[in-house]
Amino acid sequence: MAIRTRITDMLGIEHPIVQGGMMHVGYAELASAVSNAGGLGTLTALTQPSPRALHEEIERCRAMTSKPFAVNITVLPSITPPDYKAFAEVVIQSGVKIVETAGTAEVRELWAMMKPHGITVLHKCTAVRHALSAERAGCDIISIDGYECAGHPGEDDIPGLILIPAAADKVKIPLIASGGFADGRGLVAALALGAEGINMGTRFCATVEAPIHANVKAKYVENDERGTDVIFRKFKNTARVGRNEVSQRVVEISARPDATFDDIRELVSGAAGAQLLKDGDLSRGIFWASMAQGLIDDIPTCRQLIERIVDEAEAVIHGRLASYRVREPAHQS
Repeated sequence: MAIRTRITDMLGIEHPIVQGGMMHVGYAELASAVSNAGGLGTLTALTQPSPRALHEEIERCRAMTSKPFAVNITVLPSITPPDYKAFAEVVIQSGVKIVETAGTAEVRELWAMMKPHGITVLHKCTAVRHALSAERAGCDIISIDGYECAGHPGEDDIPGLILIPAAADKVKIPLIASGGFADGRGLVAALALGAEGINMGTRFCATVEAPIHANVKAKYVENDERGTDVIFRKFKNTARVGRNEVSQRVVEISARPDATFDDIRELVSGAAGAQLLKDGDLSRGIFWASMAQGLIDDIPTCRQLIERIVDEAEAVIHGRLASYRVREPAHQS
């Protein structure tokens, strides 16, 4: 079965399933595996130490797949920001035609660079008002990210069951549903709510090709839907991470009335998190995870996962849903 939507047509993919950009996870091994399985794989630009390294990673991914893949560029506030425009220029010069973006409004400067080169811009938002603003600014696809998601869900706490149809009611360009998706039931639900595809991050972390340590993958399987912690709320930068002893310590410290970010800085260090993914020592730092952990109970290949999702979606559409009959109202005499 192939579910065809505006997303599959615009991105040139077989199935409306996108692998989101993830720091220290979005390498060529994972992106190419997702694309080869009929979805859209994504390289994460800022995982690379330099624009030149990104160029090399793009070429490495091209050697592993002939299918479309994207590059993620996320613009975040920073005292010493990377050269985002140099990374965007690499995308342009490398001939990549799909970019996933997220972050502050400054990302629109990158859109202005890339759009004249025929690059399709997929932008991740956590609120309907942000999605409408991005649509007006000229992005092509919105990825609407519900509160269930890993990473930064915004400050509104609106879950996908409300956020997706609320966005679909107002946004005219295609929507991808993001946050807590992991199986075929979720895909069908997203389509029913008005989206035209799904974006998955945590579920793709628990696959054979994900370039992270087996201990971390096992933790995704072990944790259930309650196995996340919401941190950084006090600092107006709310984030959802997988529950471990470090995240619990962060929650404990942050609850103190006089707590500052400096009190947890070392625990949540990006370098520590990257090392955790590499060596599997879960006591080293935090790792990103969504509520989708409650739907993860194995570690398949990307192809097995995508085929399973599509098969399950077909079974739901043609089986369970088709069995529900709409009864004609009884005629009154």
